[in-house]
Amino acid sequence: MTTVLSTQMSPALARTFRWSLRIAAVVLLSVLLGGLTSWAQGFLPDELRSFANSASGWTVITALLVFWSRARGGQAAALGAVSFVLLVLGYAVASQLRGFWYDPLFFSAVGIVVGPFVGVAASWLRSTGVRAALGAALLAGIGIGESIYGLTVVRESTSPVYWSLIGAAGVVLVAVMLVRRVRGALPTTLAIGGTALVAGAFYVAYSMA
Repeated sequence: MTTVLSTQMSPALARTFRWSLRIAAVVLLSVLLGGLTSWAQGFLPDELRSFANSASGWTVITALLVFWSRARGGQAAALGAVSFVLLVLGYAVASQLRGFWYDPLFFSAVGIVVGPFVGVAASWLRSTGVRAALGAALLAGIGIGESIYGLTVVRESTSPVYWSLIGAAGVVLVAVMLVRRVRGALPTTLAIGGTALVAGAFYVAYSMA
């Protein structure tokens, strides 16, 4: 049906139509997946349960949705914020349905501030050079930073498996980007140094929260 409609439109209108569908899909999936992270706390094994109760979990989902949407620039920034906030609200609604109270205000504010950066970083993974390096550094740094936090600060109350996996995923992301999209001394330095800087900042901020 979508293909038939697209062939009957002008190229510009067809692109707008497809883009609108992608936005609608990101909005709907953000709400549904946010709700699913609340339900997942009840059925995920202990080793992976932290995914459903972590900033990196929502960051991964937001980044994947924006990356899939192929949004760029300001659109990616706006979609990153919208997706993150809707994940939080979906989580809050599902928690209410499960009989648990969850205040979405704090992480909604985090989503408004951090979401645009996550969205832009996800879109820059399609770029090369400095942009690819910075995009990878932000996303990998968040994962590695929370991995360090999980393996140190909350190691007594949570399984180390998820924290190890999200940290490894951050390292793999940087390594893949260095091989495929990051070239030259400056971008390489930004990718590696930026990842370390973001990871350290995340760890300090989370430890002080």
